[in-house]
Amino acid sequence: MPSASMALPASLPEPLPRSIFRKFVLMLCSLLVSLYVFYCLAEQCQNLPGPIIQSPEEEEGGYQESDMTIWQSVKRKKLLQKMKRQRSTKGKEAPWNRLFVSHGVDISFHAHTGEENKASHRTSMLDSTLTPLGEGSKNLPQAIIVGVKKGGTRALLEFLRIHPDIRAVGAEPHFFDRNYDKGLDWYRDLMPRTLDGQITMEKTPSYFVTKEAPARISAMSKEAKLIVVVRDPVTRVISDYTQTLSKRPDIPSFESLIFKNRTTGLIDISWSAIQIGIYAKHMENWLLDFPIDQMLFVSGERLIRDPAGELGRVQDFLGLKRIITDKHFYFNKTKGFPCLKKAEGSSKPHCLGKTKGRTHPNIDPKVVQRLREFYRPFNMKFYQMTGQDFGWDY
Repeated sequence: MPSASMALPASLPEPLPRSIFRKFVLMLCSLLVSLYVFYCLAEQCQNLPGPIIQSPEEEEGGYQESDMTIWQSVKRKKLLQKMKRQRSTKGKEAPWNRLFVSHGVDISFHAHTGEENKASHRTSMLDSTLTPLGEGSKNLPQAIIVGVKKGGTRALLEFLRIHPDIRAVGAEPHFFDRNYDKGLDWYRDLMPRTLDGQITMEKTPSYFVTKEAPARISAMSKEAKLIVVVRDPVTRVISDYTQTLSKRPDIPSFESLIFKNRTTGLIDISWSAIQIGIYAKHMENWLLDFPIDQMLFVSGERLIRDPAGELGRVQDFLGLKRIITDKHFYFNKTKGFPCLKKAEGSSKPHCLGKTKGRTHPNIDPKVVQRLREFYRPFNMKFYQMTGQDFGWDY
């Protein structure tokens, strides 16, 4: 019969008991919550500090970056990644996110007011502002600190980095003197990313005494602003010798290097340390390619005595708001140099490296006087060229 052919199967699978189904759902929910908690913890762990690597001493400036340098370069990237994620997910968090308490580090960056930040981040001054990863662009520098060696270029760059509208390369690129054959694309790639309104900077003190540097910089940009940090040439040459002596203790005495003939007092101008201090000679070369109003001359002595005053002049020259003021500095009597009350994004003070403030060797006063006599006419001409009396002749 038809009804026989359509008979139901002898047995059907029984449905799962409701209690087992509930257990399965609970286990699944527990697994999802566990995965979510693990994800949150992993996010927080990314913000913990990595190992600190000591960086080598820079060739020109003799400046050894502190252990803060690597800390910020690593931590900066991680904090910026987190900031971008927070911006992209703002307002889209699931309701259960409020159940979890964040244990991450404080990523707020306070204005540089000289007051102590509550968060004790260890940061360096390798970059001056936070540019979110993937944002901004790499540009050729609009301003360059072109000299002079042992004049205070490292101090000036370190101080300038706390300005939010300045981005600067930490190491000296030596593009216009040693690496020019690598091309502008190579040079641009060394630069930090900048946003609209920010200035890209670099510093290489040897540019000032490199004959080809002015024309090469002008070929890159005729509007480039040039900063020259100058110092009493007598003090500068002694400081230069002191730095070399710290690296090569076997070099001849200072007196034997500066004189061609000690009896006649003839200065040996073939020694590069002597040549650097003949500022007027080098200026003639720069004025062939740049007008004097595109160059700012910073006094190395005033940079020590009144860092805020000199930084004010630099900020005006760059067309920036005077954000760096005397509230950012304190004088370190041990080193004999001004220090920052706190580095960028940090509550801790920051001084230049141990290679700064070396004790100069004792030089015969008669030798010092002979050097002053040698440099005096060049200094007078330099004063006329720049329209400034730096007070080195006394």
